[in-house]
Amino acid sequence: MARALIFDLDGTLVDTVYAHVFAWQRALAEEGMPIDGWRIHRRIGMSGGLFTRAVAREVGRELSDEETEAIQKRHAAIFSELLPDRRPLPGACELLAELRERGIVHGIATSGRRPEINRSLEALGVGDGTVVVDRGDVARAKPEPDLFLACQAALGVEADDCYVVGDAVWDLLAARRARMLSVGLLSGGYGADELLAAGAFRVYEDAAELHRSLDELGFG
Repeated sequence: MARALIFDLDGTLVDTVYAHVFAWQRALAEEGMPIDGWRIHRRIGMSGGLFTRAVAREVGRELSDEETEAIQKRHAAIFSELLPDRRPLPGACELLAELRERGIVHGIATSGRRPEINRSLEALGVGDGTVVVDRGDVARAKPEPDLFLACQAALGVEADDCYVVGDAVWDLLAARRARMLSVGLLSGGYGADELLAAGAFRVYEDAAELHRSLDELGFG
């Protein structure tokens, strides 16, 4: 059976994590929910809805579905304002290009939504030939396994043959629930100990180091 790689997007392939942190911080502050940036960072990678409700509970406030959706939309607008151009993380474009060239099965599964993620995909050189599953394609986002399972199904491989590559504990927890091995990258700000504790099979500095180490995952 062919092995496959399933990539998270933010913090794994593109340098967007901290712009998301600032965008969430502003959107929440505008709604009377000031929160420290580090607390937001610890939840980046969760779905926007889960994230917003978790923060609201932390500050002792209940939000309606309408308020939750409005905050998510405001976050998206601020994020686009803060980061109109997206920068691929080191080695990301080269890694994806080699996977395409060698015919290695791979896809992207992200808690982000279109059109918000489109600029990131363009910056990476990801075209229509690459399987991309976003939050709008599934009922539940990370840490639920739905995104990775949907990507696996679209790739036509078995869960046992997939490696999930992510930068946050939410990626790795979702991978475990999908019965997939996972690889952690430090490029999103989590420490190696945290990623290993969440279930990472291997931890690399960034996509560039992963690219150099494909043979360790059986893609030599």
